[in-house]
Amino acid sequence: MNIKEIYDYVVDKGIEKDPRKREGVEEMLAREKKKYDEMKENEKKDFDVESLTNPYSDTRILCGDPETEVKRMMVGVDMEVGEVLLADRLGEKGRPVDLIMAHHPEGKALAGLHYVMHLQEDILARYGVPINVAEGIMASRISEVKRGLMPLNHNRAIDVAKILDLAMMSAHTVADNQVSTFLQDMFDKEEPRTLGDIITLLKDIPEYAEAAKHGAGPDIVLGSKERRAGKVLVDMTGGTGGSDKIYAKLSQAGVGTVVCMHISDKNREQAEKNHVNVVIAGHIASDSVGINLLLDGIEQKGVEIIPCSGIIRNKRN
Repeated sequence: MNIKEIYDYVVDKGIEKDPRKREGVEEMLAREKKKYDEMKENEKKDFDVESLTNPYSDTRILCGDPETEVKRMMVGVDMEVGEVLLADRLGEKGRPVDLIMAHHPEGKALAGLHYVMHLQEDILARYGVPINVAEGIMASRISEVKRGLMPLNHNRAIDVAKILDLAMMSAHTVADNQVSTFLQDMFDKEEPRTLGDIITLLKDIPEYAEAAKHGAGPDIVLGSKERRAGKVLVDMTGGTGGSDKIYAKLSQAGVGTVVCMHISDKNREQAEKNHVNVVIAGHIASDSVGINLLLDGIEQKGVEIIPCSGIIRNKRN
């Protein structure tokens, strides 16, 4: 596979597991194309044309020739300057790295992270929150995240990769869609009765079992093992944590438990106020599940994977 083929593969897999379904994603892309076609020529200069075929602004080829053949790639949760230097060092030791794949976005993929948060509006609507309410709730949170990204030095790691002539890409929401759908399907099938049952199901998954050995496994942050779970919502995709206002609406819509990667104190307080149980599955373990579900297909095509920076590698094939 070359870099472009790997990029196209992860985007397609992301769409395949998107909570909006492929039809919903295609409708969104069609609207984006219509908006682009109606732009004036001077407005098109700064438009990210990748958004016409890739709905995930946090998944991009960041540097390197897309036609480069990839025999070996290094993959991690956070691939920053240190990891880029590690890739270069591996080359010096006779294991050249053809592509660095970061899960958490860098560069323009980080600058555009807030765009993918609109996905959360559709997830809320799927669980009974009216779409107009979901969009209203998310608007201020998306704006908050956008402002928070503005002062960051987005290109640090990419600049180093360019100097060392290394290729780099990010694969964020495409992987988060994998773990979110994987877990939601499991809970829908198993119908756990209690929060303790949710923890048991999570710990049966190798990535979470391994994380638990290091004190980073699943934990109940609101509720108890004996408390009944009710309707379970997996909240693990859509860029980053959503608005604290969602918990009142989720409670009204009949959601009893939210399973997420992490939660802010502000969001936890609102969940408690609205009697919504919260289970933290674990951030890096959840990221690992999502990335692994992508890597298996890439590895099958003959690419050697070097996991690092938090990845708990587990093969499912």
